[in-house]
Amino acid sequence: METPEQVHDAGTAAAAGNPMQLLLATGAFTVCFSVFGSVSAMMPIMKARLGLEPIQVSIAIATPVLLGSLGRIPLGILTDRRGGRMIFPIVMFCSVVPALLMGMVDAYWQVIACGLLIGIALASFSVGAGFVSDWYPPGRQGFALGIYGAGNIGQSLAAYGAPLIASTLGFVWGFWVFAALAFCWSILFLAYARNAPRRGAPKSLADSMAALRQPMSWTLSLFYFLTFGGFVAMSIYLPTLLTDLFKLTPGDAGTRTAGFVLLATGMRPVGGILADRIGGRSVLIWVFPVVMAMACLMTAGAIVPFTIGALGAAAAIGAGNGAVFRLVPEYFPRSVGSVTGLVGAAGGLGGFFPPLVLGALRQSTGSFSYGFVMLALFALVCLIVCWRLGGRPSTPIPATS
Repeated sequence: METPEQVHDAGTAAAAGNPMQLLLATGAFTVCFSVFGSVSAMMPIMKARLGLEPIQVSIAIATPVLLGSLGRIPLGILTDRRGGRMIFPIVMFCSVVPALLMGMVDAYWQVIACGLLIGIALASFSVGAGFVSDWYPPGRQGFALGIYGAGNIGQSLAAYGAPLIASTLGFVWGFWVFAALAFCWSILFLAYARNAPRRGAPKSLADSMAALRQPMSWTLSLFYFLTFGGFVAMSIYLPTLLTDLFKLTPGDAGTRTAGFVLLATGMRPVGGILADRIGGRSVLIWVFPVVMAMACLMTAGAIVPFTIGALGAAAAIGAGNGAVFRLVPEYFPRSVGSVTGLVGAAGGLGGFFPPLVLGALRQSTGSFSYGFVMLALFALVCLIVCWRLGGRPSTPIPATS
């Protein structure tokens, strides 16, 4: 039981921000994302081991994203109601078991089953977003959520590390090392994490659901479908795409994918900080045209323009991710976890469909180019919607209706 003095100290920390809690949450998201990322990083190896067709590879890569997307909604609601201190370790524990099992698969159905369950690691994002935003005042939430979102670097760790570890220690360790990291960090988080002081009673389920019916929550979901969905789709499909299209080795493809993830991840705090200063909409107005241009570059069949397009898109969607999640507490300050769950689910689904589409297009037409044309057109739609959105809200949208 906390004393009044401890509650007062916690309240003061919440007003100023809490770097320790931000570090714990960012680390938790990083190890979760590395568990999730190990599936796509190891897919070129699994493809050769199991003799998979391109569409089978696409389904296997996309499957973890399904639970990782839809699971964000209930986890966000639980975080709003119960806090992230207990929810985050549970999520990490739940991601360890399928990661251990993935190292022992010898049939395609096992890849699909374990991959689906590993999606819980991706769903962890909404837990940390609600947890972190409660510790920071509105003027610093873009910065804090941008730093937290940099946990996407876990994908880079997996993309580079998993093939290297597998070639050195054996196939199973390409998954087991990241499972061990998740287990250790869950213990650390449970020991040292603390929920921010509650301002009033926990919201009811009806209150949490009410924010999800607001049109603005769906608009933000559209933007995140493109920005985070584009990040997930590219980061999980790049190893397969690069080995297929440009005949790179799994190690080389993993290194290039790691570079893509690092750039996108590094730009996420930048987008959040810029959104704190000039507004999330102003950042997005520049992001979407850049994505359109870079998508067009990726239609080229040569590796140099493709690389420029991929890295340019990484920078743009990374900044866009930070900007979108600065807008969530701006419009929904009392329902960050719930709305983050919905918006995050949309972003996850944005990463679920493109690998399937790219795999189907590759198998039917022999080219990935049409998929990148579709990306450019979708960015145009987002730009039009964002342009019509107007400036910052004069008052936040209430949590209940």
